[in-house]
Amino acid sequence: MRVALPSAKCLCVIATLMTASPALAQSYPDHSIRVVIPYAPGGGTDIVFRLLSPDASALLGQSIVVDNHPGGSSMIGSAVVSRAAPDGYTLLATDSALLINPGIFKAQMTFDTLKDLQAVIMLATAPALLVVNPSVPAKNLAELIALAKSKPGALNYASGGVGSAPHLAAELLKQAAGIDIAHIPYKGTGPALQAILGGQVDLAFLGISSAGAYVASGQLHAIAVTGDQRNPSLPDVPTFAENKLDVNGNSYWGIYAPTGVPKPIVDQLNSAFSKALHRPENEKRLAELGYAPLTSSPEQSTAQFRAMVQQWTEVVDKAKIKVE
Repeated sequence: MRVALPSAKCLCVIATLMTASPALAQSYPDHSIRVVIPYAPGGGTDIVFRLLSPDASALLGQSIVVDNHPGGSSMIGSAVVSRAAPDGYTLLATDSALLINPGIFKAQMTFDTLKDLQAVIMLATAPALLVVNPSVPAKNLAELIALAKSKPGALNYASGGVGSAPHLAAELLKQAAGIDIAHIPYKGTGPALQAILGGQVDLAFLGISSAGAYVASGQLHAIAVTGDQRNPSLPDVPTFAENKLDVNGNSYWGIYAPTGVPKPIVDQLNSAFSKALHRPENEKRLAELGYAPLTSSPEQSTAQFRAMVQQWTEVVDKAKIKVE
């Protein structure tokens, strides 16, 4: 009878757990920590993490080396961390793509997100703002839904690409409101924004940081915002919850580690990044950029991580979204 042997990853995890001890936690970290960002420099994840890393580095007493590793809708860099030794010296800083990809890229995934990665801390969230071109004859969400129902498939929406957070936020709206609107994917948020400004598309979910100025100038009309509460920068814009619709389209940024990192090390990392996150100057800067800092333990972060993967997978399956 053939006996299945444990994988190299499993053996590595077991070995690490066997050697984990108070002494290990006390000596951690004794050299620099590598943090993989699965995007090119300059994006939202890069901005959030680089804002916090100097303070976290000082608290941990070791340098933090950022490794931008773009490609494959963030899957290439994420896979690197999923295969790393679970010793706390290789981490992943990323956004909602990690939560969405298991549903979108089932055939292309080279690792199991929920089995191979664990959450260290959820850092920040940002709401998605539903905006329309002023030519659309709808001043609020009820009017927009009524318009969409009166003309199934006639309205369209822009996104930064198939499987992007704005794409899935719109799919959530379609499912919650029972409407049919057409998806027009673009190669990035910038082109999608220009399309709605130019009237080539009717509506879009965008970040407040990118769309807020155009709402203020009247070039776009804000319909509703995701999240539990109205956003301070747009206090007159109602939430979807106020309209009795469950459209949880917020984006999230967090730090993850290979599964098996000893709990004392995870707790130490969580504490350092939490303290860095909640320094007044960092909170102020994040708010200016449209992010809301989060407070979460590793256990709370992991629970949210798993819940969001499940949510987005269900949305993808129901919408029958496929990426070839």
